[in-house]
Amino acid sequence: MRDLDLVKLHGHGNDFLVVLGEDEAFAESGPAIARQVCARHTGVGADGLILGARRGEDKLSFRLWNADGSEAETSGNGLRCLGHAALDAGWISEGNPITVETPAGLRDLTVRRSAAPAEVWGEVGMGPVKVRHSGGHDHPDDVPCNVAQGQLLVDVGNPHLVVLGPDPAGVDVAHLGPLLEASEPDRLNVEFVALGPGRDTLTMRVWERGVGETRSCGSGACAAAAAMRHWRRVGRAVTVVQPGGTVAVELRDDGTAALAGPSVRVAECRVRVELPGA
Repeated sequence: MRDLDLVKLHGHGNDFLVVLGEDEAFAESGPAIARQVCARHTGVGADGLILGARRGEDKLSFRLWNADGSEAETSGNGLRCLGHAALDAGWISEGNPITVETPAGLRDLTVRRSAAPAEVWGEVGMGPVKVRHSGGHDHPDDVPCNVAQGQLLVDVGNPHLVVLGPDPAGVDVAHLGPLLEASEPDRLNVEFVALGPGRDTLTMRVWERGVGETRSCGSGACAAAAAMRHWRRVGRAVTVVQPGGTVAVELRDDGTAALAGPSVRVAECRVRVELPGA
């Protein structure tokens, strides 16, 4: 057993527990700790556990375990929450661009304090966004979905399936999400997307692998925007409306994407965790 200091933050309801300053030995226990502390009824409760560390001047590292203990390559909301925690800890300066090492590669991050209490505004360079074709088609026939008007696989450093269809509010995400998540061996994040309500605006619900339905997803917003751009439905500056709130996505000429939105600090806590093999 050991005590662990955590900060709870969320990006539009996509919530994370952030631990700062632990060494790489901690990462060996990351999956088990995530399952303990992220449990909604027996732990603190969160969609994921983030480990942040300093890697030099203006440089951080990022690792994220989902609530089920599986590791995610990257997270747009999670990176903003890490930046928020690092800013509060005095590790980084407001408005100063930093580099974050993630399993998906290097990501750029800038955070600034907001007028709202406990809120920070973050801008993340999400890296390359790649549209993947399955058998040369945009709409794989072997993926079961009875609401799809189109489906597209998109890589944002982590894998996504974007499903174009009717108003996501009427989609049975709890039923379709697990089926679509399991349609590839590495599992997929799944975005149910409709065009509107305004120009260059999307409405989206998301099923995240290793978590379930979440209030928002930053990398998913980028994937949805890229898919809609591929289908020539939106321009390069896209607003993505999710149950938890609205984010801005910029699809850049170099094939990368940028994500902007808020993070909110919820609480600090100390928890006692049981380490594997202890």
